[in-house]
Amino acid sequence: MSTLPLSEVKARLSEIADEVDRTHERVHVTRNGREYVVLVSAEDLESLEATIELLSDESAKARVREAEAAVAAGDLTTAEEMAALMEGRRQREPRGR
Repeated sequence: MSTLPLSEVKARLSEIADEVDRTHERVHVTRNGREYVVLVSAEDLESLEATIELLSDESAKARVREAEAAVAAGDLTTAEEMAALMEGRRQREPRGR
């Protein structure tokens, strides 16, 4: 994370935007020495918005708590078990799907 003055961001916007997109690092922009705005990648913003939406949904929060409890209890499916389950399903499905 870096902090840059607005005047520098204006002069180098394309370069800074490319770096934010590539590295997913936030850039804090100051104006008159005070924090003004933050540049984040579009992908990171979408992820933050999805997280906020998920955390605002009571049923989604309940599912997360259930999943955390299952993990804590060791109720997991290994990658090998999942691959076997998927292979079994693939074999049961009619061809052409």
